[in-house]
This record gives sequence, C-alpha cells and structure tokens, in this order.
Amino acid sequence: MILELAILQVLPGKEKAFEADFEIAGQYISSVKGYIRHSLRRCLEQPNKYILLVDWETLEDHTVGFRQSEPYQHWRNLLHAYYEPFPTVEHYETLIEVSK
Repeated sequence: MILELAILQVLPGKEKAFEADFEIAGQYISSVKGYIRHSLRRCLEQPNKYILLVDWETLEDHTVGFRQSEPYQHWRNLLHAYYEPFPTVEHYETLIEVSK
C-alpha cells in the first residue's frame, strides 16, 4: 500500500467552498481502480492549509490510473482553482506501523 500526501494551500476566504467541493470530489477519486481510502485534514494554526491523505494499492494507481482518468478531470475542475501555490504531492510506503 502507498500513501499519497498532498499539502494543500487554499486561497484565504475560500475554505468553506473548498470543503464543500472536496466532499463532492470524493466520489471521483474513490471510483478509481486501486483507491483504498482518503481523508482531508485542516491545519489548526493555518486554517487555509490542509493535508490530503490517500491510500492506494500501488503508486501507479495514483500517478497513472487516477491522473490519466476521466474522474481526475472532474476532480481537477472542482478543486484546482482553490490552490495557491499548487499542492506538493509525495508518496510514502509504510516501514513501521504501531497501534494501541
């Protein structure tokens, strides 16, 4: 499993609209092969800063499968106008995981 981490800087004053559109956009990302789950988290210190966490089966499910899909076009049309600067996106693999 691969974790996608995106740091999202939303234009100040657009946070509520972004959150509403993000809920709609969830249907597009979740429809793609290899998608497992996602969460959006807002920064407490900077209310226009978010992180998006998406679990994918493989790196290619995100970088090729999603980004080259029709659902991505809908995702992009809903969300990309909110970002300044454009998000930083990185991918991680789990080495150690501990739960209580």
